Amino acid sequence: PKSPPAHNSFSDFSASRGGKETFHQEFSSAERNALLGIARKSISSAFERRALDFEPPSPHMAEPRGVFTSLYLAGNLRGCVGYVLPTTSLYRAVAETARAAAFDDSRFSPLTEAEVPLLEIQLSVLSPPQTIEPHNIEIGRHGLLISLQRRRGLLLPQVAVEHQWDRKTFLEQTCLKAGMPADAWQKGASLQAFSAEIFGDKAF
Repeated sequence: PKSPPAHNSFSDFSASRGGKETFHQEFSSAERNALLGIARKSISSAFERRALDFEPPSPHMAEPRGVFTSLYLAGNLRGCVGYVLPTTSLYRAVAETARAAAFDDSRFSPLTEAEVPLLEIQLSVLSPPQTIEPHNIEIGRHGLLISLQRRRGLLLPQVAVEHQWDRKTFLEQTCLKAGMPADAWQKGASLQAFSAEIFGDKAF
């Protein structure tokens, strides 16, 4: 099964399990479980050919938010797709990105039904991107989104932590992700930052 490509979505090849949250927990345990539950149901329903109720169970989860859904098997990345911009409710965005990560991440073959029970799911709920000056970037707190003409690249906050990058390296790697020269952040590219609340089936 395939879900149609969604606007404002793209894969993040560097999604990592090594990040740690550096800010207050916005989502309660019940909300986290509900979001992880709809991600798993969205994937399993593709095999069962059943419809899902995408009505958010709370006003908080009805708020438009960007989110990345990362799938792991035996500790290895199996798919990661996300929405950078808040174009739909968080609840629906999780369902759509989970389905896309399972079946539409071009780096991986589509998920098989036998793999579904073995999946570990990680969600990164994004704050709205805001323009930032390079010297204000904080490793571990900020993810980066860089744009220049039609090129755009994004790296989640946990990526810099996992790879032990300093600020300059993080900027350069985000440029390279976008297919730009490493120093494009110094030569006219638009730079935005966001934070992410990261949680999953296990302590990532």
